[in-house]
Amino acid sequence: MEAIKGVRTLSELSAAHGIHPTVIAHWKRQLVEGAPEVFRRGSVGGVRSEETVTAPLYQEIGRLKMELEWLKKKL
Repeated sequence: MEAIKGVRTLSELSAAHGIHPTVIAHWKRQLVEGAPEVFRRGSVGGVRSEETVTAPLYQEIGRLKMELEWLKKKL
């Protein structure tokens, strides 16, 4: 955010965080170019229902429980 706001130069940020200035410049460019898309998705139908978010998680929990039970039997 400091790079976008122009609070400090890329050289100052690089020295403070131990990251090459080119990397910071690349991240800044990505954020500036991609920010409108992020906000557009969030406001127009980009919100997923709770079920679509939780269903894969419950499937993973079930799979892991089965693996755990199988491993308990093998030991």
